[in-house]
Amino acid sequence: TTIAKSGKVDILRAGIWKPRTRPNSFEGVGVKGLQWLKKAKEATGLPTAVEVANFNHVFEALKHGVDILWVGARTTVNPFSVQEIADALKGTDATVMIKNPVHADIELWTGALERLHGAGITKLGLIHRGFAQYGNSVYRNDPKWQLAIEMKRRFPEIPMVCDPSHICGNRDLLHAVSQQALDMDFDGLMLESHIDPSNALSDRDQQLTPKDLETIIDNLVVRRPNISDEDLSQKLSMLRSQIDLIDDDLIKLLGERMKVAEEIGLVKREKGITILQTNRWEEIIEKGSSNGELQGLSRNFMIRYLNAIHQESIEHQNEVMNRTEIEEE
Repeated sequence: TTIAKSGKVDILRAGIWKPRTRPNSFEGVGVKGLQWLKKAKEATGLPTAVEVANFNHVFEALKHGVDILWVGARTTVNPFSVQEIADALKGTDATVMIKNPVHADIELWTGALERLHGAGITKLGLIHRGFAQYGNSVYRNDPKWQLAIEMKRRFPEIPMVCDPSHICGNRDLLHAVSQQALDMDFDGLMLESHIDPSNALSDRDQQLTPKDLETIIDNLVVRRPNISDEDLSQKLSMLRSQIDLIDDDLIKLLGERMKVAEEIGLVKREKGITILQTNRWEEIIEKGSSNGELQGLSRNFMIRYLNAIHQESIEHQNEVMNRTEIEEE
C-alpha cells in the first residue's frame, strides 16, 4: 500500500510463476499467490499484472481477475509456447505485453507480437528488458537499445515500457537506465520493489524498497517528445540537415571502400590468397580505434563499427573471388 499511496505507480506486477534458468531456484508460489494478488488489488486499487508461460497460467490468471498478462523473455524465444498462449487467449479481451526474447533476435519478438495479434488480441504492449550476453559487463542484460528502437519503428502505435531492473541486475544503475529509457520516449518503466530486498527470494540485488522506488521516480526528468517552440524547431531542423548531409557522404565513402575491397578480392583470387588476413585486420582495429578515440568515439563503438564494415567487405570479396568466368562475361 505504501507504493500505491504515493500516486506514482500505475500497475502492480507480481512474479506468480517464475521460469528460472536452473532448477532449485525460487520459481514463484504458484496459483495460491493469485489470491494474495487479488487482495493486494483490493487494498491498493491498482490493476495487477503477472507473467504467463502456458495455457494453464492464462486460465488461472484470468479466472482470478488479473488485469494484464505478460509473456516473459524465456517464453518469447519459443514460438510453440507463444502460440499456446495466443490460443488460450482467443475470444478474450485481455491486455498482453511481450518481453523481448532472451537473445537478440528481433524477428522472434516481432513474431510473438504477430501471433497474439493473430489470435484477436488488440490491447498489446512491449517490454524491453535487455538481452543475454557473455563476458564482463556493468549490465546483467545488454540493453541493445537499437533493437528496441527498431521495434518502436516497426510498431509505432504499440506502447513500449522498459524494465531497468532486469537490464541492470543491481540497484546502482537503475536511475541512469530509467532516465535513458524516458529520454528515448519509452511509455513507462517496470521496476521491481520489495519491502525488504535483502530477504527477497529472487533477484534481491536489483530490487528497491518502496521508499527508494519513490526516490528514483521523483528524480526522473520527463521530457517532451515533440517540439512546440518554433525557433527551437528551426534550429533542430538545421542540425538534422547537417547530419543528413554527413550521412550521405559516409554512405558514398563506404560504397567507394567496398569497390576497393572488390579490387583487393580480384588480386587475392589471382594470387590464391585467402580472404581473411588476420594481421591486417588487427592492424585496422588498432588504428581505427585509436583514431576514433581522438575524435571522441568510444573504443567499443569503433570496434562494432569496424566489424560491420569488415564483414561487408568480406562478403564483397567472397562474391568476387567465387564469381565464375561466365558471370564475369
